[in-house]
Amino acid sequence: MGTTYNVKFVSVDGVEQQKLKREIDQSLLNINQLMSTYIKDSELSRFNQWRSVEPFPMSAQTLDVLIEAKRLGVMSAGLLDVTIGPLVNLWGFGPQNRPEKVPTEKLIDTTRQKVGLDKLKIGTTWASKSHPDLYIDLSTIAKGYAVDKLAELLQTFSINNYLVEIGGEMRLAGQKASGKPWKIAIEKPETEQRSIQKIISVGDNAVATSGDYRNYYEQNGVRYSHLINPTTGYPIKHNLVSVTVIHASSMTADGLATALNVMGKEKALELAEKDGIAVLLITKEKDGFTEYTSSKFEQHVIVH
Repeated sequence: MGTTYNVKFVSVDGVEQQKLKREIDQSLLNINQLMSTYIKDSELSRFNQWRSVEPFPMSAQTLDVLIEAKRLGVMSAGLLDVTIGPLVNLWGFGPQNRPEKVPTEKLIDTTRQKVGLDKLKIGTTWASKSHPDLYIDLSTIAKGYAVDKLAELLQTFSINNYLVEIGGEMRLAGQKASGKPWKIAIEKPETEQRSIQKIISVGDNAVATSGDYRNYYEQNGVRYSHLINPTTGYPIKHNLVSVTVIHASSMTADGLATALNVMGKEKALELAEKDGIAVLLITKEKDGFTEYTSSKFEQHVIVH
């Protein structure tokens, strides 16, 4: 997945750590081989290369992620769109390199014709496209899915006090060996340095943060974010720079964090209140950063 992982847990008698590590590594390799857009023969890459509208046989794991991606896509009025790959690639944030120059409006419009969750159909053992050039990119949700799978794996070893983290997406349960709750630092959304905005405890939940303060480029004095708005085809331009979502599922938190980030502050808070999502938003103002939280966040999150 192009990133690192961490698994911390309170030791349990009878757990053979090397066996557990082998199973963790194998689980991650399996998920990568299913859902990576960088591995040319992954299941997802083969689906993306499938220039047909006929059903394509798909594993239960990938279908689970596609189903949740579609549900979150509907919930966010299309702003989480895993078919956005052609636009991500066009702007230079996919497996292909950054473009020599900013794409033209005509090229963006042409590319948008290949994008849309309505062009993806999901069956019990297959997926199909209504446009042969449809391209799926699960990078907004697959890391969260992997975190959930590792949490489930730990539970099969009777490990109930743990922290699982992949590329910043986390899921936690129980407490540390000291008996104290796990604490998570939310990063201040700055490009130049790494510092802490807030420290929280979330109980038995997952935490996902989405921001555009690390992954962007500048050209002719204009900043281009890796977060693309599917409805316009252009990178986002509002001042919401970081979104942290707390949810039981890391996959859901992962997808929602991206969707809410694309939305902007007002719409994100509105959706969070309507659907009972625990969320922390950080906007960049002239005189620094401002925090906004949903009522569910205030109810369930302990701020240290």
